[in-house]
Amino acid sequence: MYIPHYFKNENIEDVSDFIEKNSFAILISQSDSKFQATHIPLESDKNENGQPVLYGHISKANPQWKNFVNDSEILAIFNGPHCYISSSWYDHENVPTWNYIAVHIYGKVKIIEGEKLVQVLTKLVDKYEKQMENPVSVSTMSEEFLAKEIRGIIGFEIEITEVQAAWKLSQNRDKKNHSNIVTELKKSNDSNSHLIAMEMGKNINKKHKT
Repeated sequence: MYIPHYFKNENIEDVSDFIEKNSFAILISQSDSKFQATHIPLESDKNENGQPVLYGHISKANPQWKNFVNDSEILAIFNGPHCYISSSWYDHENVPTWNYIAVHIYGKVKIIEGEKLVQVLTKLVDKYEKQMENPVSVSTMSEEFLAKEIRGIIGFEIEITEVQAAWKLSQNRDKKNHSNIVTELKKSNDSNSHLIAMEMGKNINKKHKT
């Protein structure tokens, strides 16, 4: 992903928090010169060797899993809030643009099975069920039912090799125009605009163009 230096975020805590809150990713792989992509939740963690990884699973009916051999290269894209930025908000002539947050993670994928897969599924379900009035859990499912469901999926682990994180939040604008953008975004009825305004507010003290 092309990221101008103004917008590059190399803070691992920012990236980890972003993935935690925006875990529904696009998983992209390539086979025989053809790209395949699947929209799925992915969870960040560390494996038994202490290496940063992503865990996930897809349906066995999805042919993309057949690419998950021999430490194949794979790309996971995590998208956050984004919105249009009008150049009418500047105090000078310019062109419109788009603000956004996105993270690309590259890694090597391998299939996981057995108890490891059950552990990953348990953690995933517990994460999203904890807010439910009557939460379900993989740990309370019958062995027969769980075994049947697991036969229909392919679990995998992605060993992370590269992280590219873009926080495009008008850092290339001076503080006056940066403030103008935040003010205008807050007037919008669009929830993404409000989220970008909030993120811009968090970054107000970071370096701006002078």
